[in-house]
Amino acid sequence: MAKSDTATKLDFAPGQKIVYPAHGVGTVTSVDEQKVAGMSLEVYVVSFDQDKMILRVPTHRAIASGMRALAGSKLVEDALKTLGGKARIKRTMWSRRAQEYEAKINSGDLISIAEVVRDLHRMEDQPEQSYSERQLYESALDRMARELAAVESIDHDSAMARLAKSLAKKKAA
Repeated sequence: MAKSDTATKLDFAPGQKIVYPAHGVGTVTSVDEQKVAGMSLEVYVVSFDQDKMILRVPTHRAIASGMRALAGSKLVEDALKTLGGKARIKRTMWSRRAQEYEAKINSGDLISIAEVVRDLHRMEDQPEQSYSERQLYESALDRMARELAAVESIDHDSAMARLAKSLAKKKAA
């Protein structure tokens, strides 16, 4: 049994920044023991300051939940390059595309999130977005900015400016 535990367990230390797919960037505040239904369970206590939320993730379920360390600088650069690419909009119904975009955002994968930002970004000379398009776009953009800010140790506004600069390159291309 110990062998399967190590294959599904990640080691995060208190103070380490992580990404949880459905919530974005958080900080591991501690690793605690909790009693649940009479059983002892080791959990990561993760704080999401932007949402004023605390999440407890069983250590043996961290991989299955999609929890991961912050992206490396190579992955961040690839995501920024993705922003500058040509939008790939499928010709399916909006409800289907919206579900796909939502799934990409909640996957926690930085490249997938960058694809959503790229596909939903509108230049000044393009038609206005619908409310739901704008909500998905802003959610993906914010999620990406939070991880960029954490990886590069910059504030959220600087990260948003860097993303805007990458999106502006799309116009020049």
